[in-house]
Amino acid sequence: MAAPRVVLLLSGKRKSGKDFVAEELRSRLGPDVCTILRLSGPLKEQYAKEHGLNFQRLLDASAYKETFRQDMIHWGEEKRRADPGFFCRAAVEGAVHPVWVVSDTRRLSDVEWFRDVYGDVVQTVRVVATEETRKRRNWVFVTGVDDAESECGLDQGVAFDWVITNDGDELALGEQLETLLQALHRSL
Repeated sequence: MAAPRVVLLLSGKRKSGKDFVAEELRSRLGPDVCTILRLSGPLKEQYAKEHGLNFQRLLDASAYKETFRQDMIHWGEEKRRADPGFFCRAAVEGAVHPVWVVSDTRRLSDVEWFRDVYGDVVQTVRVVATEETRKRRNWVFVTGVDDAESECGLDQGVAFDWVITNDGDELALGEQLETLLQALHRSL
């Protein structure tokens, strides 16, 4: 595994547009330079194996995933308590691109693991959107999900290197991403 030159840890609330921002970054940097890593992928894959579920359906935005979300959150927390780096190690396995965008960083233990392992190449990015914008994207508050560590774990305790506002203004988003990309190019 080649060491990355830049690791961007994206975080934000559900329906803030983390995946969209991650895809925009990869598109602008190029697929030969940037890869998107998801901590939830290895989590969902292992959860599906242990519970006899359809892994592919757990990856999409379907009601199927929502049926298992709360139990999956609790199961993932148990795994993390036993080994805080379990899902982080699984996510980076085989990654060789110079820029890694981790699109779903959710906990302080995730940030700490990446900083411990990759040091100064790690930068934190918070993607924010108003509650109104998130509701337009079909977000509805769910007790036990939106107030759990998986959604609130980085609300405190991290001084983000970057804050990207993603409220649907394409021009404003583009300007913010260009500023971030200019800084990244200095590290490549």
